[in-house]
Amino acid sequence: MSTVSEIEAGTNAGTGATEAVTPPRAGAPAPFGAAELAPRARFLPSLAAVYRAQLSRARVARIPLLFVATFQSVGIMILMRGVVDGGNEARAVVAGSSVLVVAFVALNLLAQYFGQLRASGGLDHYATLPVPPASVVLGAAAAYASFTVPGTLVTAGVGCALFGLPMGNVWVLAAVIPLAGAALAGLGAALGLLAPRPELATLLGQLGMSAALLLGVLPSERMPAAISYARDLLPSTYGVEAFARTFDAHPDWAAVVRDLGVCAGVGIVSLAVATWAYRRAAVR
Repeated sequence: MSTVSEIEAGTNAGTGATEAVTPPRAGAPAPFGAAELAPRARFLPSLAAVYRAQLSRARVARIPLLFVATFQSVGIMILMRGVVDGGNEARAVVAGSSVLVVAFVALNLLAQYFGQLRASGGLDHYATLPVPPASVVLGAAAAYASFTVPGTLVTAGVGCALFGLPMGNVWVLAAVIPLAGAALAGLGAALGLLAPRPELATLLGQLGMSAALLLGVLPSERMPAAISYARDLLPSTYGVEAFARTFDAHPDWAAVVRDLGVCAGVGIVSLAVATWAYRRAAVR
């Protein structure tokens, strides 16, 4: 928050000075009482400031929702335990339920947040600050994705215990959570910023989370071919596949890295689209 406050203070001071005093010649000392315009904030300090602000603001409000997301995923695994015994289907259920926590927060809640921010005029506050638009989008996305870490770990642990899966490679979630979270958060932010009304942003976020639920948790072997193609278009699918592969006795790490690479590529594209949507919404 200190960086944002300094930016605001510097901007206000600089604006007042330029209206009242003629800018000095190059190399000449500034007249008494004049203040120079504050330099544009750098990307990384701006990103850190937005991240800390969003994290502190959403901490109290999002913890109950994170509990709901975790409880929902654990409940799905308990229901599927009566249908699935083990094998590839159990791996898909556990991996899909774990990534579903990320989808609930990064996709659903972030779409709602940016939709409400645009409707209430909250984007005007960020638009007046000399901060890069990418830092606003990335800072908010990173803050929301941070809330998914405890729920994802709890869901993965409970799922492994329910289905008797090994937990030796659960550490791969350290890569799955940020990469899948970036892809889903960028998509959620873009939906919220492009939706003309906040109600539509909420609807789109709910539909995206439902797609992650149906296409990510259910075993792909039991899906029709047309739905399997739609599953390949969902960014969270590759995070699910990467995590599910680690439950094998001898994981194919090349395939795991490939799936994570797809998540990273989709994340870059989706965050770039969200940044463009932010610029588009901020100037309207």
